[in-house]
Order: sequence, then C-alpha cells, then structure tokens
Amino acid sequence: MNAKEAAAHAGEGRYVIGWALDREQRRELLQQFPPKFSELVADHVTLKARADANAALPGETEGEIVGRIDDGEGVEALVVSIGGTTDRPDGSTYHITWSLSKGRKAKESNDVIARHGWQPIALPMPVILQPRRFP
Repeated sequence: MNAKEAAAHAGEGRYVIGWALDREQRRELLQQFPPKFSELVADHVTLKARADANAALPGETEGEIVGRIDDGEGVEALVVSIGGTTDRPDGSTYHITWSLSKGRKAKESNDVIARHGWQPIALPMPVILQPRRFP
C-alpha cells in the first residue's frame, strides 16, 4: 500500500504511522547535516498522526532529503521527498524534525515549514525509511 492509500485508510486513534530512520544511516546523516540546536530529534518521518492501532503501514522504504529549514528560533527540520513528492496527504510537508532548542516541540516543524517554506539542498540525499507505527 502506498503512503497516500495508507493515510486514507488509517482511521482515527492515538498512533502515528510513518517511517523510522535507519539507525546506521542516521549516524551518517548527522555528520552530513550537523544539528543546529541542542536537542537532537532526527528519528522519523510522519505520514499520519492520530491513526488507528491497526492502520496499515506505508509500503515505501526509501526517500530523498531534498531541503532544510531553520527558523533561527529553535526549530530545524529536513524536508523529505517520498514517492516523488514532499506533500503529505494531509496538506503538510514530509519532514524529519532534526533539532530543537530547549522548550520547542517537534510538532512545531509543520508550522515552521508552512510559515517560512524551505530551502532546497544542492544535492538530494537518498534516505532509507522503515515503515513503523509509533505510540
């Protein structure tokens, strides 16, 4: 099932479905994209928040990091293309919250991207994605 179909059939609940970053590749990405802020997140891409416990996981297992955003006030995120798009089915943007300043929350990345947009990186980076359900 592709991401769009998985999101459409995810139902409502208290889970998040999406993709975890491959742990080995994460270490490499942290060298390529050193975090700007003190609290490292860098762990997943959300497809749908508030999904049912039995929601099917998306089938995609790779994407590309295509952009970056840093609001200068404590939220840094990497923008990811999955299945050829950065557009999440809910109208937001696929991203990895990369780092935060103390007191900031990962969910703020959506608002920062919507408010400021994002800057493309010179060379898109392939990223391994592991479909997951998060509590």
